[in-house]
Amino acid sequence: MAFTYALVELSSIASRQTSVTLIGIVKYPSHSERNSSDPLALGGDRLDQPLQAVLLGIGPAFNQTVPAPQTGLKSFSNPRLRIPGYRLACNVDDNTPRIGIAADISVKMSNALRWVGAGRSDNQEPEAAAERAVGDALQGRQAKLVVLFASEALDLERLVSHAQRLAGDAPLVGCSTAGEIAGGGPGDGGVVAFALGGDGFVIATTHVAGLAAAPREAGAEVAAALSEVAGAPHHLLMLLTDGLAGDQQEIVRGAYSVAGAGMPLVGGCAGDDLHMAATHQFFNGEVLHDSVVAVGIGSDAPLGIGVRHGWEAVGEPMLVTASRPNRVDTLDDQPALDVYLERLNAPAEARTDREAFIRFALEHPLGMARRAGEEQVRWIPSADFDSRSLVTSAEVPPGALVRLMVGDTDSVLAATDEACDDAVAGLDGEQPIGMLVFDCAARRAVLGQDGIATEIARVERYAAGAPLAGFYTYGEIARTRGVAGFHNQTLVVLAIA
Repeated sequence: MAFTYALVELSSIASRQTSVTLIGIVKYPSHSERNSSDPLALGGDRLDQPLQAVLLGIGPAFNQTVPAPQTGLKSFSNPRLRIPGYRLACNVDDNTPRIGIAADISVKMSNALRWVGAGRSDNQEPEAAAERAVGDALQGRQAKLVVLFASEALDLERLVSHAQRLAGDAPLVGCSTAGEIAGGGPGDGGVVAFALGGDGFVIATTHVAGLAAAPREAGAEVAAALSEVAGAPHHLLMLLTDGLAGDQQEIVRGAYSVAGAGMPLVGGCAGDDLHMAATHQFFNGEVLHDSVVAVGIGSDAPLGIGVRHGWEAVGEPMLVTASRPNRVDTLDDQPALDVYLERLNAPAEARTDREAFIRFALEHPLGMARRAGEEQVRWIPSADFDSRSLVTSAEVPPGALVRLMVGDTDSVLAATDEACDDAVAGLDGEQPIGMLVFDCAARRAVLGQDGIATEIARVERYAAGAPLAGFYTYGEIARTRGVAGFHNQTLVVLAIA
């Protein structure tokens, strides 16, 4: 019979105190096969010789430090390690660390190790980029899900096809971006990969085309297909949509109509490096357009969601007196574009040139009043200079009260901290083993290059060394309660325990 043990590292950090760090899981042969000089024996032997064992699992999930008893041989457990069945026993005698493992340990636990990985590449050769990003995320492990975020500057067909080959049997989802996010900071023109695996996850994936023609129906259809994860202790629905196709809020409403209030939503709208021409979605080796890709994630440990924007309303509220899907025609019975430009004292070029208007509007969204909390932000990606209307990323209904929004570096970075705080708080005291970030491309205009580097560094501090990946979006999806779940110029953080 073989035995499975926790491989630990002990460090004396003060007189008669020891810290214990779980760094992996090892399997030893039966007692009759073990060398008598083996340093790890039941009851506690000195860890002063190299361990000879088969390494079954190692990763960020096992890089957790916990306090050990100060004196005597005592048992203790730490729920953050989340390796059911393991009880560590530590003995400190004359500052000599000793460790013992409870005998009732199942070898099957080696299959239950939850892990998350991430990788990135700036290589412009698609196959080489996939090899680096996906390879670093997988590290030779069999994933249950691979997520890919990539710039339109790459040959997406070749990139996604090769990434799927590397992912093997694991489903692969993703989308094009307006910039990529990974540990080490933001980037442009590259690719990032995010993977998760282990028996603690249940994954279901699907996609629906024809988003522009029927966004609510598409949202309902993908939600219905992923109901199997609803039985997991913790679960959510991740949506990756074509950010230039249809009313994105309608997708959320459709998903809500099927999944109900018990299914949190998270995700983002694909970008195209701010060309505003066409975005793409990825599903199992295919590159799609005008589609929504959905992933149901079930987990035996908590999933936390944080969503904040940091924009502040200025000026008097305006009444939306006429609007259509993705259009605001009049504000206070005046042409919406004219009111918008005059209220903001827009520069001359933004009043006549579409590209100049797009750059100006990135820093001046609309905010819709809500019963509580922050205003719901609506991005203005363009304008119709003939009809004098504003083009919006989602519906701004007639009768809504809207205000102009402004933000600066301090307010936007404060929102970053708040979103991360909320996401980590949702883990019920456990530490994250991975984070996904959906950050609006418009926030980059406010923060600038130095600011976005600072922002991602702040997110990394909350990740505490756990793998991190994400992208700059054309809209963000996050709903933990209520029907409203589509956002603009907002940061959404998903923390995974």
